[in-house]
Amino acid sequence: MIRTLVPMKIISTHRIGLLFAILVATFISACVHNPNSTVSSAEYINNQLIIQTSHDRLTLSSLASGAIEVYQRKNSELEFVSFAKKESLEYRPAQFTQNSKYWILNNRLLMAKVDKTDFSIDFYHEGELITSQLPLNNSKDKRQIQFRLTADEQIMGGGERVLGMDRRGHRMPLYNRAHYGYTTESNQMYFSLPLVISDKKYSILFDNSASGFLDIGKTNKDRLAFEADSGRLGYIVFAENSYPKLIEQYVEVTGRQPLPPRWAFGNFSSRFGYKNQQQVLDTIDQFIAEDIPVDSIILDLYWFGSDIKGFMGNLDWDKESFPQPVKMIEELKSKGVKTILVTEPFILSSSDRWQEALDNEILMSDGEGNVKRFDFYFGNTGLIDVFNDDAANWFGDIYSDLTNQGVAGVWGDLGEPEVHPDDGMHFVSEMNRTSSAKSLHNVYGHQWAKLVNKRLLRDKPNERPFIMMRSGFAGSQRYGMIPWTGDVSRSWDGLKPQVELSLQMGLQGLAYTHSDLGGFAGGETFDKEMYIRWLQYGAFQPVFRPHAQDNIAPEPIFHDQQTKDIVRRYLKLRYKMLPYIYSMAYQNSTTGMPLMRPILFEDESDASLLTRKDSYLWGDSFFIHPIVEPGISEQSVNLPSGTWFDFWTEKAHSGQTKIPVTLNEIPVLVRAGAFVPMVNAQQNTSLYSSEELTLHYYHDDSIKSGQYQMYEDDGHSENSISSGQNEWLNFSSTNTNKSLNIEFSKAGKGYVGAPKERQLALIVHNWAESCGDIHLNDRKLSSAGCHYDSVNRLLTISFDWNHQDLMVSIDKKIVLIAIKNEV
Repeated sequence: MIRTLVPMKIISTHRIGLLFAILVATFISACVHNPNSTVSSAEYINNQLIIQTSHDRLTLSSLASGAIEVYQRKNSELEFVSFAKKESLEYRPAQFTQNSKYWILNNRLLMAKVDKTDFSIDFYHEGELITSQLPLNNSKDKRQIQFRLTADEQIMGGGERVLGMDRRGHRMPLYNRAHYGYTTESNQMYFSLPLVISDKKYSILFDNSASGFLDIGKTNKDRLAFEADSGRLGYIVFAENSYPKLIEQYVEVTGRQPLPPRWAFGNFSSRFGYKNQQQVLDTIDQFIAEDIPVDSIILDLYWFGSDIKGFMGNLDWDKESFPQPVKMIEELKSKGVKTILVTEPFILSSSDRWQEALDNEILMSDGEGNVKRFDFYFGNTGLIDVFNDDAANWFGDIYSDLTNQGVAGVWGDLGEPEVHPDDGMHFVSEMNRTSSAKSLHNVYGHQWAKLVNKRLLRDKPNERPFIMMRSGFAGSQRYGMIPWTGDVSRSWDGLKPQVELSLQMGLQGLAYTHSDLGGFAGGETFDKEMYIRWLQYGAFQPVFRPHAQDNIAPEPIFHDQQTKDIVRRYLKLRYKMLPYIYSMAYQNSTTGMPLMRPILFEDESDASLLTRKDSYLWGDSFFIHPIVEPGISEQSVNLPSGTWFDFWTEKAHSGQTKIPVTLNEIPVLVRAGAFVPMVNAQQNTSLYSSEELTLHYYHDDSIKSGQYQMYEDDGHSENSISSGQNEWLNFSSTNTNKSLNIEFSKAGKGYVGAPKERQLALIVHNWAESCGDIHLNDRKLSSAGCHYDSVNRLLTISFDWNHQDLMVSIDKKIVLIAIKNEV
């Protein structure tokens, strides 16, 4: 690796102005954009290095301890807003030095060296060269940035695509576009994120919203190239020592995902679509009758019109099909079920709101003062200009009305936008000028999510918004966006790429990316095995939402008894695991760590693991291998190091092994030493309580110690984390030759409705001894407090926990419960 060889003297901030005053009089030959360009000034002010030439301005800024932004703008150009960076971002102090060859900006982890001759930039992480930006060469109609790639470098990123985990060797369009019925290959989908992640532990975000291309060694095998026709010419380099830390740097700059409401982790009843009020109510009643948990129901476009075509843009109830919508919503709420409505950003000329949209001037224009009208599948239409504050307020008022009626969540569909004529013009209020559809295309869904998030929080500031959208941009996670993978084929080939899509998007900050379980598009007959396998996988993905065209029912309640029984089992398991899932969600909201994690996280030094897309980690404790082929009775898996226990059989496995499977199971394994908290399954999360808590501990003599933190709050308050209205239940283990010690403690201020004490069942897996005697502070307890299952080697200890510091000490022959610091 190349290291910095020339020692640099750090120039104190108060002397920078004087030194650069001297530089102002010095003209240095430069080839940034024009061979005749000369440097007229270079200053380090307000934590930014600003290099001004006769034609351009180049600005370098430290955004986080491991993030540096580079932004270049021609003197003749107006500023173009950054959509990727979070709104509250402040520039961080950095050290500035220079010598005869370079200007150098250095923060805690990352250093940028700008060549004074050609303006190429080398980036170093902790002294080692990680990547180099080549000299810029841009014109009025062209935006291009190139970086060197090393021979063995693997690259992930680029958004939502089905290309394999390593995207090197591909030239990818940067233009959000629907891909109806995709299967095992897709180079262009709903999220075309201009972000790359290198196995060298750096990432580059090209902060440009326009249509373009991301070329990762396709045209030139040694070059990474970003190209766009217009927009902002800027990028951010991130560097860290591990992938989780790299993600944390990224969300520090682009924004963290707010914690979703707890009900978002329950089951969604959804289809395309429910056609009337009675069908909605009957469907939920059947879920309850079948004892299958459900937390919400999503109403697709029939809520505002009786047909697919001609009604989009009504954005109000079709009173013939839904005569009493508020009463319906209240009835659903009384059963613990939330109502979510689909909305689209298109106002058809045949819709009830067309004239209103014209009168309020809220639609995209043609650049000559007229509304840009165009035809697409649903009819003749205009597009709401979400970049215009007046249009955003108009649209926001509609969401306010729906919220006041009791609607609990927003589903934004067709937000690529599905049709977006290049010659359309948007008025960007933040820039106070118009800009072309082409320059803003990839951030349309992003801006839409922003306005929805802002309005929902205004109307209900103490409630967490639920916003599900099909398209977005880098940083869309900060607006609470929950993406899905679009109109996937209802087939085995549609199921196969889903792990790759969720893993890639999780690495890129959008950790709630999930699929229409069971597949959406096509399918003439019900494929029972495929449907079951998809929903089994769904129990271990961030959002559980079967959804499909309704020629085949996507809801499990409308299928045969065996299908219902299997799906019920997995759904109830998901509801039992809510403490585990919710704790992962807390971790994501504070660090960016995805819920679904690549096997690569287990050993980042093993380059071969980067391409693994057949299995994944569900949090720290679970290994999941979905079944994506029919007729499988035995599945080969390659486990990370250590001992893993089959969740269904308790059998221990390690390394390369084969797992027997039936239609009832997919391979689910638990790491030795893991803590897994569970609660009782309920019909919906309105009944959630951790007052009765089961804590599973997977014992193995190879594990000498471990710890786990379970996060709890009221499940819905917007400020639960920031206000400290929460609690953490801390569990740790110490394994010695004589005993296994499990310690319990509680921290945090608590929250309204928190249990004052908990009835705890500690289940120790892989335990070879029977109960023996149980003592609490040397006081012998009744044998009723302990049970041993010799067949499955499970030791269960039951006791009440008043949240005092507690240690359960389990001897080979005796179980002792001792309360620390108490007599």
